[in-house]
Amino acid sequence: MFVSTAKQIFRLLIALLLLPAATVFALEEGGNTMPGIELAKELTLDLQKAYQQKGYSYKPRTEHLHDDGTPIYTNRLIYQDSPYLLQHAHNPVNWYSWGNEALETAKRENKPIFLSIGYSTCHWCHVMERESFENREIAEFLNQNFISIKVDREQRPDLDASYMTAVTLITGRGGWPMSTFLTTDGKPFYGGTYFPPTEFLQILQRIDQLWSEQQEILIDQGERVAKAVNAANSIKGKAGKLGADTISQAIDAMMDRYADLQGGFGSAPKFPNETMLLMLLQSMERQGDEKALNALIHTLDAMYQGGIHDQIGGGFHRYSIDDEWLVPHFEKMLYNQALLGRVYLKGWQLDELPRHAQVTRDILDYVLRDMTSEQGGFFSATDADSEGHEGRFFVWDRQELQDALPENLARLAIELFNVTDSGNFESRNILYLPQLPESYAAENNIPLAQLQQNIRQIREILYQVRDRRPHPARDEKIVTAWNGMMITTLALAGQQLSDSRYTSAAINAAEFIWRHNRRSRGVLYRVHLNGNSSVAASQEDYAWLGEALVALYDVTGNMLWLDRAREIADGMIRQFHDAGLGGFYMSNNETLLAGMGRGKDIDDGAIPSGNSVALRLLTQLATRVPPQIPSGLEASNGGSINYGDLADETMVAFATTVEDSPLNYSWFLAASEERIKGETGQVQYAGQGTVQAKIAARPKSDKGFDNVWELSVTLNMADGWHVNSIEPLQDYLVATTLSVPVQADWVLAEVNYPPSVVRSLGFSREPLSLYEGKVTISATLIQKSAKPLHIPLLLKVQSCSDQVCLAPEELSFSISIAIE
Repeated sequence: MFVSTAKQIFRLLIALLLLPAATVFALEEGGNTMPGIELAKELTLDLQKAYQQKGYSYKPRTEHLHDDGTPIYTNRLIYQDSPYLLQHAHNPVNWYSWGNEALETAKRENKPIFLSIGYSTCHWCHVMERESFENREIAEFLNQNFISIKVDREQRPDLDASYMTAVTLITGRGGWPMSTFLTTDGKPFYGGTYFPPTEFLQILQRIDQLWSEQQEILIDQGERVAKAVNAANSIKGKAGKLGADTISQAIDAMMDRYADLQGGFGSAPKFPNETMLLMLLQSMERQGDEKALNALIHTLDAMYQGGIHDQIGGGFHRYSIDDEWLVPHFEKMLYNQALLGRVYLKGWQLDELPRHAQVTRDILDYVLRDMTSEQGGFFSATDADSEGHEGRFFVWDRQELQDALPENLARLAIELFNVTDSGNFESRNILYLPQLPESYAAENNIPLAQLQQNIRQIREILYQVRDRRPHPARDEKIVTAWNGMMITTLALAGQQLSDSRYTSAAINAAEFIWRHNRRSRGVLYRVHLNGNSSVAASQEDYAWLGEALVALYDVTGNMLWLDRAREIADGMIRQFHDAGLGGFYMSNNETLLAGMGRGKDIDDGAIPSGNSVALRLLTQLATRVPPQIPSGLEASNGGSINYGDLADETMVAFATTVEDSPLNYSWFLAASEERIKGETGQVQYAGQGTVQAKIAARPKSDKGFDNVWELSVTLNMADGWHVNSIEPLQDYLVATTLSVPVQADWVLAEVNYPPSVVRSLGFSREPLSLYEGKVTISATLIQKSAKPLHIPLLLKVQSCSDQVCLAPEELSFSISIAIE
């Protein structure tokens, strides 16, 4: 069906291009507030008032200015609080925001809709704005013949996803800016991404002519595309059962794409592919694979050394346009920092390379320094452009380094970062590391500690110099979902790197979101900007925030965070759950699009999908919420919703889709593996949250014991609950035991179990030998091989109260080695 639809749309494109060009209207020099149209006087006055209310700090972004610097044009986007929409508030285009006013106007005036979707830090969005939306000739034609709507994809991911599906069906590819043409009821009949101005005007003229002369063709085409989008959304919900080998298939497919020379998985343009890396890392926590570990280390090093990594300010740009990770697309997104922070943190846990822990710190320190509001929330992004050029803020020439640094550090920086007179980007230099500092130190006979200190000095000085340059624009939207990602990473890093700064930042951000983006109990806003929260949250906002609150509960042990996580999860279930087919819709019923169905987010692309994160959140809650605490939600049978059952249902809902192309659903697979096999982190739960187990390991400090590690396992049991001791007094009860798998590269020795207590409880007349409260098991781990890939550990427990014993459980840990 899709192939047929695509062919039909392609034929329509050919027809459009072959139509003779329509007449271009001449510019009018009258008193209109917009080229080519007369706005109502009341609207004109209201727009002027809205502009004046922005205050003196507000700077119109337009080339069309009066002599006093005030804008010649102001459109309805001036009412919005999106930085992206405000960037276009003074275009000569008569922009509307998405809503009933625009759609009703299109129907009343019988005009097709031009829909433009982008985001504030999108380079090609800026280019199309300068070339086309600031062009009065193009604006006049749009104003007279179309209803133009501008959407911020970061505010409305549901609209973006549906129309992106349509554009992909039409053209075979997608991207931003997304340019789509719709019928008066919002159904897409043609679209693309960036159009150069001449081509864009020609397309406008041809569509206008076809709308005037053969409108029924475009309406019929819109119906066909809408049905195709609806069908695509339905396929994403096809049920089945995930096979045990699906994640292995995904990893095999991932390794087939591995670039053994440059690192990474795929070719230019080269994205970090965080969701794939996280899936690989989780799989390696369970079962080490030397080939996969080497590919991972190579990839993490290649990105760290490349220009995609901001060598001076920390953090990562969004992607590289070349295979070598050298030339980035210079925008920085909060979600990249959150996900790559987690990637490098987990990578360090597996490969034990201190530089990967340091990259994690560099990412997080960049976010805390440059991307955090005074109240603790995290900003969305910084632009690729400054001073009218992409990347100008980030690049250097040799003389600038010589002027900024002491002579010895300048020589080192020029050699270390391979700075040349000709440069590697538009006659200037993107700083990168041709070789690892460890290698450079060895080749030049410099103590590594001294080299690292010199690099820190270079970075500090150059950061201060760079900070005096005109900065790229910063999108200060505080998005609930992306803040949730960042909170989780900070909480994990605070625990695993033993750095309270990160834990405190995670708590502050969570409190900020709870105060400002929680609309009512179980209901969220998506965006906070300039003191105002707005836009109904999408399903991903609930899932990511819920996961973040669980992470804070794990780190702090404070039940407040678990209670809040349950509230958010229950709100997600109420508003977005598909009770018929399972899984979760992206948006609530109020945002249904005409004829295109209600989309579900399942593809794991640059960001894990909303359903993937929901599956993980439900799995976490299933193991953490004690059985005596009901969820408060009623199931269709009148009982209480069970988080575990809902997680299983979500897995089944998308199983067939995932099986067909497993690598496209990498985080969903990782979450499914977690549901089936259990978690692998340092903090885990048994007995539906009645038993918490925390594990820590560190090398023995005594000289000569580099292959011997001290291990501690702390069990914390809820009041009224216990686990059996190492020697239960009854044969039918399962002992608490600590072990390593037979095939592991470790030997467990000198296991010391705590003293047990003997009690008589309600479900047994006989005395019981048990552990209760808080107890610690200690042991010694001895390496059998020179380089283990991870340290697996198995803990078997059976959680009981004075009334009942739950089924025995085996928790699987992958131990993190603490940095001294």
